[in-house]
Amino acid sequence: MSDPAKRAPRATIADFLGIPEEQRFHELIGGEIVEKAAPSAEHGATQLLIGGTLLGPFGRNPPSGGPGGWWLVTEVEVRFGDEICRPDIAGWRRASVAERPRGTVVDVIPHWICEVLSQDKRNDLVRKKHTYHRHHVDHYWIVDPEQGTLAVYRWHVDGYLEVLVAERGQTVRAEPFDAIEIAVGGLFGDEP
Repeated sequence: MSDPAKRAPRATIADFLGIPEEQRFHELIGGEIVEKAAPSAEHGATQLLIGGTLLGPFGRNPPSGGPGGWWLVTEVEVRFGDEICRPDIAGWRRASVAERPRGTVVDVIPHWICEVLSQDKRNDLVRKKHTYHRHHVDHYWIVDPEQGTLAVYRWHVDGYLEVLVAERGQTVRAEPFDAIEIAVGGLFGDEP
């Protein structure tokens, strides 16, 4: 067992914000400042393809045609109590959030978060997943470019419920964007 007196002190929001903004590619999770891994080309392409798949149909007001109704952003710092995460993609329902969240650190909890797995999978699969659940993020997607999979989770009081797992070659309706069909392989650049 480690000696509690020898543990590093818990990092605070002030410590996190003390990192110059242009160098702040970090997250504050569980009192620890964690540097985000540099994304691979596959990670970046997948993030872009997910955003492109959803932005067209959902990134506008519903009266303009299509389902609409979402604010969608990438790589924004979001405050979750005493933690700050930088989801790969986050979304807010326009019906609940009248204006697009703004600022260096956003204080409005997203309704949906998507993480694209990269080198440090533990943060996305465990630590951040717990944070998002604790703060009632309605839906959580985990996309794995290496495996070519999409996992969709819905918030439940006991923990996230897995409502969909799909892979390349499948076409799905994935909550909360189930108004459209998504070809899972398209999230990884596969041609239709």
